[in-house]
Amino acid sequence: MTYIDYYKVLGINKKASENDIKKAYRKMARKYHPDLNPNDKEAERKFKEINEANEVLSNPENRKKYDKYGKDWKHAEEFEKAQQQQQYQRSRSSHGQYSGEDFSDFFSSMFGGGSAGGRGRNVQFRGQDYNAELQLELKDVYRTHKRTLTVNGKNIRLTIPAGVKNGQVIKIKGYGGEGIRGGPKGDLHIKFSILNHSRFKRDKDNLYTTVELDLYKALLGGEVVIDTFDGKVKLKIKPETKNLTQVKLKGKGFPVYKKEGKYGDLYITYQIKLPTNLSAKEKQLFEELAKLR
Repeated sequence: MTYIDYYKVLGINKKASENDIKKAYRKMARKYHPDLNPNDKEAERKFKEINEANEVLSNPENRKKYDKYGKDWKHAEEFEKAQQQQQYQRSRSSHGQYSGEDFSDFFSSMFGGGSAGGRGRNVQFRGQDYNAELQLELKDVYRTHKRTLTVNGKNIRLTIPAGVKNGQVIKIKGYGGEGIRGGPKGDLHIKFSILNHSRFKRDKDNLYTTVELDLYKALLGGEVVIDTFDGKVKLKIKPETKNLTQVKLKGKGFPVYKKEGKYGDLYITYQIKLPTNLSAKEKQLFEELAKLR
């Protein structure tokens, strides 16, 4: 296996923080993305390297193995098991219980070597787990939908369940690296980064927003129409509504993850907007009203 310097691929050094790695990956991925470099084989190869580097370095455990074992980092657990067994066998040898053949057999079973006595065994190992981050807008996860994700140069069609939360990780079984010697494939772990550019604030399954009311509607009552993720809603305003009054619209919040048909609530806070640039007539009327009060 050819050694690839993942730090060099992302243009960072070994002291880079997790945030540095994330920034470098996003920058390089944008630069070499296939959509921006159509029919460019070199850009495609570079894009695959960038994704591979990110999958290793963005995972603290994988990064630690890579720093220690280099190109053989995927076999770190096998190496460590072998070292532990070697230490164990050495301990046994001090009590007269160790033979060179014992350890040889163990090492052969770990790494596929055979022995004249037929004691070697072809041990299978599970493939590497992949890690990926998917950025979505809040409105995107209001409904279940399908999306194509590129991981390690491969396009994977996923169903994104409604109600996925920011920072949530889901596992797609069998979509990781190939197994060793016929072993099972690893899994794909997807971390969701939910961006919110809407007027709503999300807290678990509830949504919060502020609606401005003019002074006259707050005093006399009336109706306002607001937009929600599920369409427009008409609200009835009670006369003499106070500033910062909060109302709840049951079931108009965010969908509950993997509970079809169940939603949180929408909380609306009314913020009264005072009139400005009053005309002389308006000032006169307010003065008369003040005298009546």
